[in-house]
Amino acid sequence: MKLEDLQGKTVGVCVSGGLDSKTICCVLKDAGVKVKAFSANVGQPDEKDINDIAKKMAPTGVETTIVDVTKEMAEICFETVKCQAMYDGGYWNSTGIARAVTVQKLLPAMKKAGCTVLVHGATGRGNDQMRFERYTNVIDPKFGVYAPWRDADLLKKFPGRTQMVDFLAERGIVAFVGTKKKYSTDANLAGLSHEAEDLESMETSMRIVKPTMGVWPEKAPAKVEKITLKFEKGRCVAINGKKLTPYEVMLEANKIGGRNGIGMKHALENRIIGTKSRGVYEAPGMEVLSWGLKYIYEGLMDRRSTKLFKELSQLVSDQIYDGRWFDPATQAARAAIQVWADKATAEVTLGLYKGNIFFELMTGLKATIYNEADSSMEASNGLNPHSSQGFAEIQSVEAKMLAKAGQIKA
Repeated sequence: MKLEDLQGKTVGVCVSGGLDSKTICCVLKDAGVKVKAFSANVGQPDEKDINDIAKKMAPTGVETTIVDVTKEMAEICFETVKCQAMYDGGYWNSTGIARAVTVQKLLPAMKKAGCTVLVHGATGRGNDQMRFERYTNVIDPKFGVYAPWRDADLLKKFPGRTQMVDFLAERGIVAFVGTKKKYSTDANLAGLSHEAEDLESMETSMRIVKPTMGVWPEKAPAKVEKITLKFEKGRCVAINGKKLTPYEVMLEANKIGGRNGIGMKHALENRIIGTKSRGVYEAPGMEVLSWGLKYIYEGLMDRRSTKLFKELSQLVSDQIYDGRWFDPATQAARAAIQVWADKATAEVTLGLYKGNIFFELMTGLKATIYNEADSSMEASNGLNPHSSQGFAEIQSVEAKMLAKAGQIKA
C-alpha cells in the first residue's frame, strides 16, 4: 500500500509521541488522509504518565486515543512464563509479546473510530513490521496496513531525523534532534529491549545500557534477599504471602528482581527477515517468576516430559518472535504445556543476590515424583540397590553386541 492509496480514507496511526510519529501524522494529513492516533498503555516503566503521549501529539492536530492493555499484558506475561518461552540468548522477548496484545486491543478501537487502515512506524529492517502486519491480517483480514518507512517516496524525502525536524518546523511544530542517542529502547510491563545506535558495534560493551527496571549486579545490595512465590496451576498468585493480581505480581516481581540486578541479558538474535540483530534486555520479573516455576516443573516432570516440554517451549518462543501468538500451532503447544501446568501448584522460596538466583526451598508440591528415599546415597526404605543389577545386565547385552560387531569407536 502506497501513500496515494490512502487519500480520503480514515487511518489509525500507532504512535509513541516521538519525532517519527509526529512526522507520519503530518505527512498523512498533507496527503488528504483522515488521521487518528492510537497508543497502547502496555505498562511501560519508562513513561511516567501515559497521557503525555497525547500531549506530545497535540501540536500535529491529531487526536490521540490511549488504550489500556495492562491487564492483557500481565496475562501474556504469565502465559509466556508458564511456557518458559525465551528466545535467542535466553532472553525474554518482551517486545514480541507486547505486539500481540497491542494490535489485538488497538484494532477494535480503530474500527470504532471509523478507521480502515492501521499505520505503523516500524522500519523495513526489523521484526515489528512483520508482527504488526501479521497480527492485523489474522485478527481482521479486511483491515488495511500501511508502513510509511517502506514507502520509497517517504524514505527519499526523510533520509534522516534532521529532515523530519525541518519538515515539522515548517508547520510550526518544534522538535529537536538532540544529541546522538547511544541506543534505542522499547519498553513494557514485561521488560525493556535496547538496540541500535552504539549497540550495533560488537566492540561496544552491553554495559553502556542504563537499566530502567533495576540495576547492574555490582550496584545491587550485598545481601541475599529471599522471595517466596506461591504458584497455582503454573500461575503466581502471591508473593511473600500477599495475594496479588497478575498485574500486581508483575509490578512486585519487577521491583524485587530489579533492585537485585536480576534479568539483564545480551543476545545476537536471528531476526524474522534473516538478518542478525544485537540487543540488551532487562526483564527482572519474568526472570524471577520463571525460575520459581522452573523448579516446580523439575519436581513433577519425568525425563520424557522434560524433553517434550523443552521442544514445545522453543516452539512457543519462535511463534512469539515471528508474530504468531494466535496461530493454531501456538495454541496447541500451550494446551499441551497446560497439562503440566495444571499440576504446578507449590510454594518456592528463592534467594536473589547480585544478578543470581538461588534455590532456597519448595513446599506443597503434591504432584512431585521426587522421593528422597529413592535418591538417597544412604540406607533407606527407597529403591533397593540390588534391583539395579538386572537392569545393568539387560543394558550390557546391547553394549557388548555393539562392541563385538565393531560399531563402537572409542
